[in-house]
Amino acid sequence: MFSKKMIWVLLAVFAFLSISTMISNMPQKKEQHVIEKISAYFPYEITKTIGGLDILDKKTGEKLKIDNAKVFLAFDDLLKKWGDSHLQLKDSTLVILDDNGTTVDTMHLDAKELSFVKEFFFK
Repeated sequence: MFSKKMIWVLLAVFAFLSISTMISNMPQKKEQHVIEKISAYFPYEITKTIGGLDILDKKTGEKLKIDNAKVFLAFDDLLKKWGDSHLQLKDSTLVILDDNGTTVDTMHLDAKELSFVKEFFFK
């Protein structure tokens, strides 16, 4: 019923679809030093669960029910939305604000970090 060629074609199609799905669901590259500084104030974190990964709201302790394949994309989206209202860029200084708009921390950025912040948060 199936020839050897048909099996190889199906295997190739399956491999192509798997790899393209994996690539499309990969998170954006981040500047580690900036993310480490921001993560102390960011109200979400990725946690391990029995079923895989989940996003935890640090304020309420509530877990967001997100498909494992989309956890990193959803985390990046939450980080960008949070950055819209809680981050300001003044020259080469990143200002981190709390929920009331009060400055809680600042960070001087080098050229590489500044480029990342502009691209990731302020595009």
